[in-house]
This record gives sequence, structure tokens and C-alpha cells, in this order.
Amino acid sequence: MKISTTAIPLAAAIAAAMPLSFNTQAEESLTLEEIVVTAQRREEALSDVPLAVTAVDAEGLAEARIEDLSDISNASPSVVAGSSNQASATANVQIRGIGTVGNSRAFEGAVGIFIDGVYRTRAASAMETFVDIGGVQVVRGPQGTLFGKNTAAGAVLINSATPSLEELTTNYSVGFGNYGSQDIKLTVNAPTGENSAIRLSALYDEQDGFFEDVNTGDDINDKRTEALKFQWLWEASDDLSVHVIADALESNANCCYGTVDYEDGDVTTILDNIQLANGLKLPSDDPEDRESALNQEVKQRVTDEGLTLKVVYDTDAGSITSTTAYRNYFFEQKEGDADFHGVDVVQFNEDFDSKFYSQELTFNGELDGKLSGDYILGFYYSKETIDAERDVITGTDADLYFSSLYTAQTSETFGELVAVDAPIAPGVFSSEIMESETESIAIFSHTNIDLNDKWKLVAGLRYSEEEKSGSFENSFFDASTGSYLITPTSGGGAGAFIAGAFCSNSNLSSPSFVAGNTYSCDGLATPLAFLGTMPGPAYDETNVDRAFSGTLGLQYYPSEDTMVYLTYNRGFKAGGVNFDANAGGTLANNPDFVPGATPLDPSYDPETIDGYEVGMKTTYWDGRARANLAAFYNDIQDLQVAQFVGLQYTILNAKSAKNYGLEFENMVQLSEVFSASLDGLWMPHAKYGVDDNIDPAISGQRMKQAPHFTGNAALNFDAPLTDDLSLKGRVQYQYRGSRYIHTSSLAKEDSNHRVNANISLVSDVHGWQLDLWGLNLTDEADPTAVFTPPGLNGELNAYIDAPRTYGITLRGSF
Repeated sequence: MKISTTAIPLAAAIAAAMPLSFNTQAEESLTLEEIVVTAQRREEALSDVPLAVTAVDAEGLAEARIEDLSDISNASPSVVAGSSNQASATANVQIRGIGTVGNSRAFEGAVGIFIDGVYRTRAASAMETFVDIGGVQVVRGPQGTLFGKNTAAGAVLINSATPSLEELTTNYSVGFGNYGSQDIKLTVNAPTGENSAIRLSALYDEQDGFFEDVNTGDDINDKRTEALKFQWLWEASDDLSVHVIADALESNANCCYGTVDYEDGDVTTILDNIQLANGLKLPSDDPEDRESALNQEVKQRVTDEGLTLKVVYDTDAGSITSTTAYRNYFFEQKEGDADFHGVDVVQFNEDFDSKFYSQELTFNGELDGKLSGDYILGFYYSKETIDAERDVITGTDADLYFSSLYTAQTSETFGELVAVDAPIAPGVFSSEIMESETESIAIFSHTNIDLNDKWKLVAGLRYSEEEKSGSFENSFFDASTGSYLITPTSGGGAGAFIAGAFCSNSNLSSPSFVAGNTYSCDGLATPLAFLGTMPGPAYDETNVDRAFSGTLGLQYYPSEDTMVYLTYNRGFKAGGVNFDANAGGTLANNPDFVPGATPLDPSYDPETIDGYEVGMKTTYWDGRARANLAAFYNDIQDLQVAQFVGLQYTILNAKSAKNYGLEFENMVQLSEVFSASLDGLWMPHAKYGVDDNIDPAISGQRMKQAPHFTGNAALNFDAPLTDDLSLKGRVQYQYRGSRYIHTSSLAKEDSNHRVNANISLVSDVHGWQLDLWGLNLTDEADPTAVFTPPGLNGELNAYIDAPRTYGITLRGSF
């Protein structure tokens, strides 16, 4: 019998929301603990917050195996996070189907990531392994007031564990698993006097890749991470506290070019024939085999370091908080296998360096007069500078590939390998320099007013001003003469390439290039010029956006255990300048090489969201059960979407988009031993508006990575064995419906299922816990995203979800 996919979420939502009445008197020990959050910049019970919030403490993160932001869907099915080959450009986070999708160095996400109250411009920094984190809060829906900057879809708040003034403690965690997994964490907390303490944390994390190179047998996509975090807390007086956080992380990887063929294009036969001609095997097309073929080991390094100073001063009028931060995020990639195949056609060497400074001042006060409540006044300033460079390099198989491609296109036949008398010499053929600067300033206020015992009013307003500049130039091409410079890495023939597309001037009349020498070449003699992609126009543009955003809402308490709310939120995400290589267009738009050509505008417009939400939070069954229910509607204007089409990165504004749905969370303490949770997101409508000026893969289509239904169900148990030992465990089932997974096509993936589990032996007396855990126990091999490899239009490759992983972890404290 086929069950309606609509009926399942509706039935689950109704069951989750019903405040059922039971005759059984629950024991006090079965009452659920109150959850305290800071989603409104102050500590308050989750049940009193007129927002959809999921909060997970340190123990919950460990139980759910949430090691970084990409695992966050283990806690909330409404959130999707991940990245692909270049985290600085591809790290994407979405909440309720809204967020940044696609590849772009210029993008800041529509979901704001805040670590210890500091905004992270690069979501990639949260994709690295968490270090000594005390808890995570996911705030869903536009957050236009208190966080404001790039929180049109929501915010993720990540907070470090705070130093304790009480006693010297040591926390440890040592874990091993399949695929060479090693995970070692150590934290020491030490009081340094009556009023101060330090906390030092170290992490080492290593895992082999989940893909195997079919020709070498080597692992692909392996990663090693090392990190340190130092904290100092000084309670100078009853009124003044100072908190310093310094952290540094470095990861090194052969990442992340292990993919599988998702859809073959016309060029696939050429690529396959070159690999076979080189004596190489072809990888399997079956995702479950997780085979790939690369012609080199990619060297990728990420460093992320920063310093945060938080000062809180309490006065008779209220509390003043200053948060000052400096961060440096650096990404470097050498020998990137840009064709994602065993052929040596194109390589990338690139780096991305982001330096960020921010200062925020807030004042928290209590209303004094006829109305009771509280308020926040705030000021925010930040500045980020980005320096990025990329060299694109022809490989040893480039001549055969482009020769065969040209012959195939002109003869309308594919598959024949064609060698020409004038091969393309391996070497750099594009040197891109990309720079950006963003300066943001904002003032905001937020007020909670107690109208009476039953009603509360929530109101907030924020004014934001953001200036972004972006520039691009390609030093490889000489715009003054319409020529370019080439420095081959090895010798090769010279002369005319087919149809004059490559070098033919007298400067290169000698029979061969000399490796290391630099030659001037009139005309357009690179594979990218042959494809009509480069050289794109150089530019230096500035974009300024100003906007008001905010919130207005009502809360109603029909009983002591239930709160109902209705809110309107205006979300804002500034526009900017796309500083990728072809943001100003392709060769056809470059007047330096094509007389009369007109460059395209590299800037993109701001994005706004009008979000409406009605929700209910209730505790029932004498405190043994808790349900949160929210219905939402979002009207989006100029939704920003990044696309990667062959060799061109673009950012477009979808004129309009809408989504609406129902979200629920339910937690029940079934007995002294068992508890259960059921969470889900049902989104019957999530579509881009019809717009003839954008890609047909976007116009009028369902949003990418936005299934109709996603859900998590979990059963937890905690049973005493002796006076000291107890047995704890958790089994979780995750469902994700079918969804579109590519911003530049209608590639669609079927629904998928995952089962995760862990069982723990706990010693309360001796303070240790032994975990046996497993993720994706059914070993599903589902594509998470697809893309077009550079220069291989018509072909799609796919990233695959992690396979079955399992291991054992010993953690505890003394």
C-alpha cells in the first residue's frame, strides 16, 4: 500500500502539537529539563521565545555525533549544510529551503553563522571540526534585528564552553573508527585565582577519504585537522567581567575531488578514450562503489585563527557589552584536478585570504514605568578584506582533449581522438587576481513588553548600511596589446592551432617552446579562449546598500504551560560585487580583445524576505512532554543564486520566490528509561518566481535542496546497571524527500533514508563514558550535490554522502 507523503507529515505534526491529557501523575524525575537559550540576546526559557529555535548542549552534540556544521541536520531536519571541493566558495547553509546555493567566492550566506557572538563571513570556518563547544542554537526564519547581517533565512549560534572559576578539571575524548578515523580532544580548566580561570583545549582529528582512486588504490578526500583554543575569564568585580578567546586551526587534505559520474555528456567519450589510451582504468558509475580517477594528489590547506574580547559591565541602568573580534581565514589549494578525471587537462592553483574585524556594543536594560519588560540597544561595525588568486594550468592531455573536442564539434561526431601538429604546451594559461572589501555598519533596538499577564509585545528595528567593492584582473592577458603571455612548463611544438584559435604569430615560429621561457602571443591562444570563456573583462566596482529590517510580534499565554505567538520579520541580505573570473562576462564581452564588446555588470542586488510565522510552544503530560509547532510563509524578493556553468561563475537575482510550510518538534519522556523525539519540516511550496531573464533551471522551478518533507525520529534510553554503571543509547532515523540538487539544471535526487545509533557505558562515580557509535548504518550512497566540471559542458559529476562509519570513543573528566 502506498502512503501519501503529504499525510505522513500532517499526521506527525498533529500528533506532535496535541497537548494530550493523561490521568497518570508523572513523577518529578520524569519531568523534562527546562532549556535556556540566548536567541534574543538574553538568557530565557526556550518556551518563552517567540521564535523557532533548536538548542543542543555539549552532551547532545556528542550523542548525535555533530562534529561540525555539516552534521547539524542530525539535530534539526530544517537545516542543511555542506561544501564541496573548495570550502571558501562552496560552503552552503540553508534553513527551510532558503539560503545560499551554488559556488561563489563573493557570497556571504543568507544563514548567519555566529561563534561566540562573532559573525563569520565564511560558513566554511564552521565546517571545520568544533573545538570545545558548549552548545549550538539554530534560529529559524528571518532575523532582521538582533543579528541582522546576512540572516535572511536564519542564524546558527555556536558558543564555546565557558571557563569555570570553581575547580581544576580535565575533559578528554579519544576515538577511533573505520576509514582510519582518529579523534582526540583534551581540555583543561584551571582557576587562576578567586576571580579568574583559564581554559585550554586541543584537538587532533584525522580520517581517510571515502573514495578510492581506481588506478592507484589511494584514498581520496582524506583530511587531518589540528586546533587549539585558549580562554581567559576574569570576573574583575560584581559589575565587570572580561572574557578572552583565542583560537587557531589548521587542516590539510587531499580534498575534495573524489566524485562519481552523475550524467554523461558528449565529451565523456573523449575523456574516457584518453584515459584508456593512457593505460588507465575507468571508475565505476555506481555511487556505492565510491570510485574515482584523478591524475594527481590535490594539496589543500585551511587555516582559521582569531581573537575575541568580550567585556560586560553592569550598571544600575543596565548592562553594557562590548564584543571585539579579529579573524583570518585562509584557504590554499595546489594541483587542483579541475577536470575531476584521470586525464590531465586542467589544473588549479589558488588561494583565498579573508581578514575580518568587527566591533559590537549593546546595552541591555529593563523598562521602568507603566510597562514592564526589557530592551536592547546596539551598534555594529565590521570590515572584511579578501585577496584571492588563481592560476589555471594546461595539463599534458590538454592538446589531445581540445583538439578532439574541436574536431568533434566541427564534424558533429564524438569519440575520435585527434592529434594536431601544434600541440598546446603544458603551462599556466590564466592568472587571476580577485580582491574585495566589505564595510558594514548598523544600529538596532529590540524590545519585549509585558502588556499584562497573558500578552507580550515584541518589536525590533535595525538600520544597516553596507559597502562592497570587488575587482578582477587577469595578468596573463595583456589588454594594451590584445595579446597574452605564456610560460610553458615543458617543451612542445609551436605554430598554428586549428582555425587560428591558438598562437600563430611570428614570435612563435620556432619549432618548439622552451620550458621556463615567456612568450608573447598575438590573438587568443588558450583553451579558455577556444571555449569562448576567457579573457573576461577586468573591472573594479563598488556597491552600496542601505535598508531597514526588523520584527513585530505578539505572544499569548492561554495557560501556564502554553505560549502562542504571531510574528512578522523583515530579513535583509546586502547585494555586492561578484569578483569571480567571468563576473564581467566572457570573451565576447571584453572590448580589449573584441572591438565594440560591452562588459556585463558584475554587481548583484540585495535580497529581502518578508517572513510571517504563527507558532505554539507547549508542555504537557505533567511536564513529561514538550511540543513546538510553527507555520511559516516567506515572500522573497531578488533571491541571490550562484551558478557555475562550465567555466563561468555567475550570480543572479531571482526576481521573486515564495515558500511556506509547517515545522514541528516533539520530545516525550516515555518512562524512567526511554524518551523519544520527533521533528519534521513539511514544505508543500518552495518555488522561484517565473522570470524570463534568468536560467530556465531556476525560473518557475522548485528551490534547490528544498524537499517537500524532511524528518528525524529518535529513541533514547538511559538504564542503570549498578550503583555506578548505566547504559545509555540513541537510535535515530532520518528521512529526506526528493529534491533538486543543481542550480544550473533540473537534476533531481530521490528521497533517502539514514539510520544512526550509539550505545554508551557510563560510570558516574569515575566520570568516564565509553561510546560505540555508527552513522549511516544502512550504507546509503546518495548524491548531495552535482556540478559541471570545468570545460566539460553537458557532463555532471556528483558528491556522495559519507558511507557507513562506525567507531568507539572514550570520553570523560577528572
